[in-house]
Amino acid sequence: MLTADVLAGTPLALGAAAAFGASSVMQFRASHRAPESPAGRPTLLLHLIRQPEWRWSVVLAAGAFGLQVGALSLMPLILVQPLLITGLVWYILLHALTERRRPDLRIMLEAVLCLLALSAFLLIARPSAGQGKGLGTLSSALLLGVAVVGAVALCLAAAVGLGRKWRPLPLALAAGVCYGVTAGLISSLAFHYNGSPLSVFGHWQTYGLMILGPFGVLLSQNAYQAGPLGAPALATIIVADPLVSLAVGLLWLDERIQTGPGDLIGEILALAVLAGAVFLLARRAPHVDKE
Repeated sequence: MLTADVLAGTPLALGAAAAFGASSVMQFRASHRAPESPAGRPTLLLHLIRQPEWRWSVVLAAGAFGLQVGALSLMPLILVQPLLITGLVWYILLHALTERRRPDLRIMLEAVLCLLALSAFLLIARPSAGQGKGLGTLSSALLLGVAVVGAVALCLAAAVGLGRKWRPLPLALAAGVCYGVTAGLISSLAFHYNGSPLSVFGHWQTYGLMILGPFGVLLSQNAYQAGPLGAPALATIIVADPLVSLAVGLLWLDERIQTGPGDLIGEILALAVLAGAVFLLARRAPHVDKE
C-alpha cells in the first residue's frame, strides 16, 4: 500500500541514485586524467582534488547522501535500497552520454540483473532493526577492526596478483567493505546520540568513520582508475555496500533476517545471480572499450 511517506520518499531515493550515478561518472573521468597511483596511496586524492570536475563530484555525492538520509527518514531500508541501486543504470546512461556513444545493451542488461538480484535478496531477507549496541564493548570493536583490516588486505593482495582486466573488482570490493562498515558505524552511533553534536566525539565509532570514509573514497578512485569502464567497479561497490552493512548488522548490531528453509534458498539463489551478473559486467567492459 502506498502511503504518504512512501510517495514522498521515493523521489528522494531516486534523486539520490541519480546524483550518485552522476558523481561516479565524474569521478571515473577524473581518475583517468590523474597519474596512476598504487592502491591505497593518498597521493591519488591530492591529484584528484586539483580537478574541478572531481570537486564537483564530491558536492554531488554529498547531495546524494543528504537525499538518502531524507528518504530513510520516511521509508525503511528495505524500500530505499532497491531504489538507490538504480544509480548503476544512471551511471551507464550518463557515461555513454559524456562519451557520445550509445549505451551498450549487454552492459545495461547485466546492470539491471544486478539490481534485480540485490533487490530480490533484500526483499527475501527482510532485515529487521536491532538494538544497535553491539559495538559498545572494546572486544567487539577490536573484532570488527580485525575483520575490516583482514578483508581489505586480502582485496588489495588480490588486486596486486590479478591482471588489469580483473583488478578493479577487488579494489571496488575493498571500497564496498569500507562503505558498508561505515554505514554500520553510523547506525551504531545513532543509538548513542543524545541531541548534542559534540556527544558523538565521545565514542570510538566517530573516529572510525573519519578513517574508513576517506579510505573508502580513495579505494573507489583506485578501482575506477584501474579499469577501462567504471560500471563493473561501481556495480561491485553498490552490491558490497548493503551486503557488508547487513553483515555488520547481523554480527554486531543484533539485526535479523529471515532464515526459513525457503528464505535461505531464495537468498542463496539471489546472491548467486548477483555474483554472476558482476562477473559478466567485468568480462564485458574490456570488449566495450575496444569497440
